[in-house]
Amino acid sequence: MALLQNFKPTIPTYFPTSSSSRYSFTSLPQSHFSLCFLVTFPWKVPILQRSSPTLSRRLVVPSVSGIWDALTGGNNRLEAVAAVRRGMLLFRQGDVLGSLAEFDKAIELDPRQRAYLWQRGLSLYYLDRFEEGAEQFRVDVAENPNDTEESIWCFLCEAQLCGPDEARKHFLQVGRDPRPVMREAYTMFKNGGDPEKLVTAFSNGQGSDYFYASLYAGLYHESQNEADAAKFRIIAASCSPYGQRSDDYMASLAKVHCSSRNWSTV
Repeated sequence: MALLQNFKPTIPTYFPTSSSSRYSFTSLPQSHFSLCFLVTFPWKVPILQRSSPTLSRRLVVPSVSGIWDALTGGNNRLEAVAAVRRGMLLFRQGDVLGSLAEFDKAIELDPRQRAYLWQRGLSLYYLDRFEEGAEQFRVDVAENPNDTEESIWCFLCEAQLCGPDEARKHFLQVGRDPRPVMREAYTMFKNGGDPEKLVTAFSNGQGSDYFYASLYAGLYHESQNEADAAKFRIIAASCSPYGQRSDDYMASLAKVHCSSRNWSTV
């Protein structure tokens, strides 16, 4: 989800969530990363704070830990970042089990990563390890209480364990998502609703809106054990222009979903 787009970027890890994007310091140019060291000089702090008035705690905590790692030679953190990158690539390629092994390796190398590894929760879902997946998403939402999608994915995991009605009783409350399509999806999952109305509402919007409406409508159908409707909507998301062309991690997820269910998208 870059500042002008609504998708999850390709490089995550020990990263913040802004109002529209997930970032990693590892994805920034070296000149940007060095900016973190301005906090060692007291007279620079007001300048840094004024330039980023909406910083979340995901941005602040990694800044401090990044300085500590730089001072103490935190090679494990860098190796953990590399493991997450490998895990994401494997997931995109359809190797879900391999992706989980890399995400687990990242946590072994740097336990701080666990609270930010939403990608691990997605892999666990597609391996039918729903209890572990729900736990991963709950840990992440506890760290970042404004993540709509992780709240929904926690519900999806728990719906497979105890049914949607029971799972809804424990639905995670999060802050307001800046994306209208995800606000509507969140309300639908939280309170129950008609997923087809979600698709209709965003069918004439920008490509990412239609993709997300179709994807989450399909996932809602799946949580209700409505297999045919789930198949129709998730294939529609995967085959949409955004689903085919975007580098969004969730576009890859739609393809993984179809593959894991042996659904043909041809």
